[in-house]
Amino acid sequence: MLTTWEKLLFVLLILATAAAFLIPIVRRLRIILAGAAEDRFKDLWKRFRHALVKVFFQRCTLRSERFFTGLMHVGIFYGALSFDTMTVSHTLEGFIDGFYLFGRSNFGLFFSLVIDVAAFTVMAGVIFLAFRRFVIRPKAYATTPGDSAIIYLLITLATATYLYFEGFSIAHHPETARLSFLGSWIADAIGRSGLSAEAIATHFRMAWWAHVVAVYGFIAYVPHSKYLHMFAGPFNVFFRRSTPSGELEAVDLEKSEVYGVEKAADFTWKDNLDAFACMECGRCQDACPAFASDKPLSPKMIMFNMEKALLAGNKALTAKRRDDLKELVPGTFTEGEIWTCTTCGACQKECPVEIEHIRKIVGARRSQVLVQSKFPQELNAFFRNMETNSNPWGIGFSKRAEWGETLEVKHIKDVPDAEYLFWVGCMGAFDDAGKGIAGSLVKILRAAGIKFGTLGAEEKCCGDSARRLGNEYLFQSLAQENIALLKTYGIKKIVTICPHGYNTLKHEYPKLLDFVPGLTAEDKAKLQAIEVVSHTELIYNMIGADRIAPKAKDSENYTFHDPCYLGRHNGLTKEPRAVLCSALGGKAKELERHGDDSFCCGAGGGLMWTEESLGQRINHLRTDEVIASGTELAAAACPFCLTMLRDGLKDKGREDIKVKDIAQIVAESL
Repeated sequence: MLTTWEKLLFVLLILATAAAFLIPIVRRLRIILAGAAEDRFKDLWKRFRHALVKVFFQRCTLRSERFFTGLMHVGIFYGALSFDTMTVSHTLEGFIDGFYLFGRSNFGLFFSLVIDVAAFTVMAGVIFLAFRRFVIRPKAYATTPGDSAIIYLLITLATATYLYFEGFSIAHHPETARLSFLGSWIADAIGRSGLSAEAIATHFRMAWWAHVVAVYGFIAYVPHSKYLHMFAGPFNVFFRRSTPSGELEAVDLEKSEVYGVEKAADFTWKDNLDAFACMECGRCQDACPAFASDKPLSPKMIMFNMEKALLAGNKALTAKRRDDLKELVPGTFTEGEIWTCTTCGACQKECPVEIEHIRKIVGARRSQVLVQSKFPQELNAFFRNMETNSNPWGIGFSKRAEWGETLEVKHIKDVPDAEYLFWVGCMGAFDDAGKGIAGSLVKILRAAGIKFGTLGAEEKCCGDSARRLGNEYLFQSLAQENIALLKTYGIKKIVTICPHGYNTLKHEYPKLLDFVPGLTAEDKAKLQAIEVVSHTELIYNMIGADRIAPKAKDSENYTFHDPCYLGRHNGLTKEPRAVLCSALGGKAKELERHGDDSFCCGAGGGLMWTEESLGQRINHLRTDEVIASGTELAAAACPFCLTMLRDGLKDKGREDIKVKDIAQIVAESL
């Protein structure tokens, strides 16, 4: 098809495109590899299957919150795969006259139909997305409009030039029509135009070159744009975390040279891959309670600005010159961003490519607290109280067991045949609302004939808030004391009333065992084997085993607020609803955002102990949904959530709506 000189020119075009594509790819790959070590190479086959299914079947974009947008993206995705296949055929045709990748096979006939359908789906997707971005202009799409415009233009050019080529190819060689309906229609129009065979042959050659230049121009541009996610995204899904989303990685404070994430060099290679995989879709931002309440934080901008920081520090990162890099706060992340995150995990749940935002934010907090000693002023008292009395209020630690005196709750050492250690937690021991939840669980356990005990005044705060506020040293100090108690009393099962304590004891304490001095291999094995359950799980199991039988009165009009650290982070959404159905009769009237998509109450991430001075109060947004549900009762399964919902309803003048914990509801129905 091509002359010798044209083939030489084509080879040069291929080489130039390869260079334009590979140079920025290699640059980013070197930045990724410059990140700190992290093991993401276990269960490789399982990872491959997950990534293949999620990417190939587009489960990453076909989501309920943007279903039609996802559908358009699917059209572009499969259309792009079809056009990529034709690009291979098109390229080889330049060197082999009359070449067609699938020859005379039936699949070749079918594919000629597919590629024309793909032209429709791709252009429909481009038109829809361009209209949404440039006319509707949602906040989620606020970044890089120029980049999007270039991509839409290049996709349109690639599609238009292909149809230009296909029409003249069929007009020039009618046998290549196969099942192509668009190409055949264009070829018929060309035939009726009266063009000479020589003119058609000239257009055929021009169309081939036009399509080649458009496609190769698109390929060369991709690594310089956010559409790099087409390549980085699948890898990011492959290297996704295999641990629960609410778990923070263990930190060896004795061996660490850096505490937290102070500079870009402190990110792991997976963190860096996260930054380059971001597709800037803004789903994380749409789901973020901090952003929804007009606070400075946008998870999308965390990743967007992190990518810019990595590229700006390219030379220092790859040369391992950490001292040449700027501090991330306030250069890349602002204080307003890192201190307004509730660690609810909505951003991570919504991300199509499974980016892990929370650990970047907590890492920045950790650096600010442990290295810079910079944190919100009100946390001075919080940290001091935790250090001296092991609770947020600074109430004398000797008073921790007073809540259970009238109930005659015994210390675990006085119940030798105890089945469960009841981990009361700070809210259960000191907060009035929390005491009510603790008392209700005591009633339920006794009704079920389950023997239990507590650690009494020996129990320390689990450390969840301290850790998520960046004070890793304080967290580990508390955790080591608690772990020593669990070892001393030979604990085998723990039940908690707080999802934060549940998450910490279940997922994070076991990872600290290697850092606790004096533990033998046998000690570690026994501590690892401790079963931790939330009170919701335990009540659910007790009802299922007929150990308790709640008696529902008249079916009550109620709703349920899913705590982030129970539902989204730990997957417990079915159990609380089943328990409430047994105790109240009938199903809950769901809030607008519920289950895995629940909206945070605003207390997570340690923000229970900070002043919410920026934007609206998050708990007000949530209580608006409770009020809109028209129910008389809002059920919760977390003492933090209970407090935030009650405060929100009080602020709204709707104290007529009752808020109760699931344990209180069940206890009342026994």
